[in-house]
Amino acid sequence: MQPDHILIHYGEISLKGKNRNYFEAQLIKNIKSQLNAFAPSSFEFVKKISGAILVKLNKNGLANIEEVEQAILHTFGIVNYSFATSLEQDLEKIKAFCWDLIKDKEFQTFRVTCQRSKKEFPLHSGEIEREIGGHLFEKFAGQKAVNLKNPDCECFVAIINDYALVSLDKKKGLGGLPVGTGGRALVLMSGGFDSPVAAFSVLRRGVTTRFVHFHSMPYTSKASLEKVTDLIKVLKKYQSSGILYSVPFADAQKEIMLSCPESLRIILYRRLMLKVAQEIASRERALALVTGDSIGQVASQTLENIFAVSQACDMPIFRPLIGTDKEEIMNIAKAIGTYDLSKLPHDDCCTRLMPKKPETRAKLLNVLEAEKALDIPKMIKEILGKVEKLKIQ
Repeated sequence: MQPDHILIHYGEISLKGKNRNYFEAQLIKNIKSQLNAFAPSSFEFVKKISGAILVKLNKNGLANIEEVEQAILHTFGIVNYSFATSLEQDLEKIKAFCWDLIKDKEFQTFRVTCQRSKKEFPLHSGEIEREIGGHLFEKFAGQKAVNLKNPDCECFVAIINDYALVSLDKKKGLGGLPVGTGGRALVLMSGGFDSPVAAFSVLRRGVTTRFVHFHSMPYTSKASLEKVTDLIKVLKKYQSSGILYSVPFADAQKEIMLSCPESLRIILYRRLMLKVAQEIASRERALALVTGDSIGQVASQTLENIFAVSQACDMPIFRPLIGTDKEEIMNIAKAIGTYDLSKLPHDDCCTRLMPKKPETRAKLLNVLEAEKALDIPKMIKEILGKVEKLKIQ
């Protein structure tokens, strides 16, 4: 018999107290949306049961099981899931099916775990576990051992509503919180490894994302914008939005280059970017900015320089990668599917007109003094007048 249900469990949502129903409802909504995106018309229902969420697949879902699983694997809030087969609530039939399911598997130790949400069933969970576990142990005739703490193989039985569900081995989900429960933030996307991973990190905490990309066209190619567009397409699989603000930054860079000390150039670029991004975030009703900064990774990311840059913005700036190193970031990029895109060459507007000796320990007073040579309000207004809002499909 082919598995026809998915039994989904969540973690910290269960600790949300009076807000738990809100988080559960958003997770159910997101699961439906992901299933419709990856495997359209694949399920009969997605609903809450005791301590879990249950998906019933239809014929189309059963025929496209890989796509269905990809939908689950790209949904934040799911701690683990298992494909389960529905049976009558007949203990002898459940025993026989568990044996058929487990008998040809390679393992040394096993256990049976039962969840009984239908209290009318004559046996409680522990009794069901002992009945089925004892049956399997007898059938194995001493060739397999029971291990209740750390088994090689675990058979799950759920007694719910009008039927039983049986499955083997839970699979790990993304965890985190459902996207849409954590407010909205604007991610500064550069096209490198860091910013897509930073976006993934806040998505995992339920934050809805919008994106902004600063480019130096026509002095550079369209490669960076095309690359960022492709990265957002990957992140959309995790339910990010496809809204991208494309910001022409070349004229502003040129003005900074001509008017300000060379060593402070990168810091002044980044300060102006934050000021522009803050204005765009306000338009989008976003409550924070997100960057891919990691302490000490490049000259502009020393604590002194991060401090000098951050002072330009009144809005909270989230830096989820601040304590990670490049290898960790690239490993996450590989896992989430952005690595191959991020490693492609592109023109980064921050490296254009790069000073020979950038300041690594900037003093805020010196930065503010240098910035007096610029008409910042005018520059922001001119930049915002050229911003293009794109919807990435």
